[in-house]
Amino acid sequence: MKLKSTMGTSLFLRRLSWLALFAFVANSVSAQSDDSHRDSRPNIVLIYIDDLGYSDLGAYGREFGADFIETPHIDRFAAQSIKFTNAYTAAPICSPARAALLTGKSPARLQFEFVTKWEKDRYQWDDTAWTTKFHDRPLVPPPYTLNLPLAETTVAEVLRSAGYHTAMVGKWHVSSHHQVYNGWNPDFGPEKQGFEWTANTFGAFGNRSKADRQHAKYGEFPPDALTDEAVRYIHQEHEAPFFLYVSHYYVHTPLDNDLKWTLDKYREKAKQKGLEVSNKRIQYAAFVETMDYYVGQLLDAVNAAGLSENTVVILTSDNGGMPEFAYNRPFRGSKWNLYEGGIRVPMLIHYPNSVHNGTVCETPVTQLDFLPTFFEIASGKTYKGRHIDGTSFLPLLDGASQRELEERTLYWHFPYYHPEGDLFEEAAAPIGKEDEYVSQTRPQSAILQNGYKLLYFYEDERSELYDLATDPGEQKNLAEYEPELAETLTKDLLKYLRQVNARVPKAQDEQ
Repeated sequence: MKLKSTMGTSLFLRRLSWLALFAFVANSVSAQSDDSHRDSRPNIVLIYIDDLGYSDLGAYGREFGADFIETPHIDRFAAQSIKFTNAYTAAPICSPARAALLTGKSPARLQFEFVTKWEKDRYQWDDTAWTTKFHDRPLVPPPYTLNLPLAETTVAEVLRSAGYHTAMVGKWHVSSHHQVYNGWNPDFGPEKQGFEWTANTFGAFGNRSKADRQHAKYGEFPPDALTDEAVRYIHQEHEAPFFLYVSHYYVHTPLDNDLKWTLDKYREKAKQKGLEVSNKRIQYAAFVETMDYYVGQLLDAVNAAGLSENTVVILTSDNGGMPEFAYNRPFRGSKWNLYEGGIRVPMLIHYPNSVHNGTVCETPVTQLDFLPTFFEIASGKTYKGRHIDGTSFLPLLDGASQRELEERTLYWHFPYYHPEGDLFEEAAAPIGKEDEYVSQTRPQSAILQNGYKLLYFYEDERSELYDLATDPGEQKNLAEYEPELAETLTKDLLKYLRQVNARVPKAQDEQ
């Protein structure tokens, strides 16, 4: 395992302890509520931030000169956590990343590769209205997937089967919009997918009234109903270990929910540092700091409830940051494309009582790994569900080596154009590094194997090859210098996509 500044600990003893405690509780003939008889397996809290760039947090950005945004609460959490530097989301946009996280299955396997839409946006391949939308494109992408099928097994259902209580608050975004944009569809919402306790709220993000925000005192933030609901859940009496999925709307656009004092602070900071910072980036910095405050409230609640020594806390992002203002450095690309800026994300895990908190882990992991990892934490067993693409990384949290993770192949699939509609032609063609504008993303897939990453573009069947060990910014295309490797990776990628029955874009004459 690639783990900096660590020494091995006894993973076996930790698992044995949890299993013994679980067996004791499961076989107890009485239902006593005394604390000494409660299930002591660790709680799991997953904090999922929306559109957070790799270097937006101080804990990541300072290494690459992106230290403009202040995130003091998450930075303190990072100092007490394992910091993953090669963590990946399963998709470069919201809905497929969330669907993959929930199921442990890749978007290609799920055939859920783009953001969900309204029910009126349901199309089939042979619908004239669908093909007409792309009459000026060489390829026609797959129709939108609107709902995560109820037949899919989610991490909530898996953890419930292991005796956990499951809770979710905030952004769902794996079902068609209901009544309002991102409104939970009652037929495909979290209650239908294994979550027993839910709170459907946009929190402060949904509050568009600025009257009280303009006059807020320095250091004051408005109440956030999303965080308040999560805190309320944490402080409940828990007779069983719990899984709490806190899914933020921050720091997704629109950036119109900022506090005047935060905007003033960042304008002054830019002036003092002699930096030319765009107004959008000023707004974004204020937005991220607001999110950081709410995360701090949640972390404080875990401590105040006396749960910090028995709760695994994970913080990560659903995809890379927006190209106009997020800090995705040192990587090329952003949300919407498969360059590293779109899929490599910050990930911090506080593992209770681990001597490895405060260290850095360089082993590649993906959010597809959450379901089998959480199940192993909950049960001490390897997850045996069929056709998942993730692997448990629990041994990494105890400092053990996992050659299986270091040597495995990872895949991504995004068979769409972005921006949608006429905005595509208005976007710039090249995709650069923090260019602060939206570029054209064309249908593409990617594979990462032994440190080499290949992107395959469907329009012209072209491949780009990069050595991430020496070129993490994906600046030097090695395809023409390493043609055999490029051909091998391309074949491996296309073989995987065929195996999982992935949908690929079709030529206009195939319709």
